[in-house]
Amino acid sequence: MSIDFTTDGYVATVRINRPDKMNALTLAMYDDLGRAFYAIKDDDAVRAVVLTGAGDRAFCVGADLMESIPALASDKMDISAWDPAHIKFPGFYKPVVSAIKGMCMGGGFEIMLATDIRVAARNAVFQLPEPKHGFVPAGGTLVRLVRQIGYAHAMEIMLTAERFSADDLQAKGVINRVVDVDQVEPVAFELATKIAALSPVAIQTIKEAALTLQDLPLADAFHKEAALGQRTFTSADAKRGLAAFANRTAK
Repeated sequence: MSIDFTTDGYVATVRINRPDKMNALTLAMYDDLGRAFYAIKDDDAVRAVVLTGAGDRAFCVGADLMESIPALASDKMDISAWDPAHIKFPGFYKPVVSAIKGMCMGGGFEIMLATDIRVAARNAVFQLPEPKHGFVPAGGTLVRLVRQIGYAHAMEIMLTAERFSADDLQAKGVINRVVDVDQVEPVAFELATKIAALSPVAIQTIKEAALTLQDLPLADAFHKEAALGQRTFTSADAKRGLAAFANRTAK
């Protein structure tokens, strides 16, 4: 029962490791997952992340019903305590690719929405069951889902509390790729590796722009976009890239 953290080159893999309980998160695991993301944020050696769950039965089914949910229901804690685990903190601009096998439900669905690219097994199952139990998916979903996909699709997922297949959610724009179960992690790692090989300044600026510009007035957004662009144009990465391009052209 743990959050496993490993690195391979510039790619970190974060694995929710409690397969006997469908990778349900205890309070301690929520804390450890948040610490892993904070460590990644501050580690210049990590350029991209793969987030997955142990085993083939589940990516994550959310909070442990025997511990975490009672703590919330008793008003002894606030769901904002899980903000780090849901990447609801400023300055995290490293790309995260999720590799989803089996069940992805409740808090697991919410954590998936904190990732940037999603690779799912053909037999993966997705659900936000919270309304059936009298509460709401408030771990980022109420903000993120309607911003990430079309309004009507987002509302169907949230309001019906139904289960959806990977193909369903690919059609709605939640999932990027649907592959055979044995290809989920290899494809996710391949994507993360390709991204990690690119300029980290450019990649993280792209994610920063995607997360911070969309709600600004148009003129303000264009002004901020120009400033972010200028930051990359004058970076050491850009100078190296332009020099390499010039050398190739000269040959």
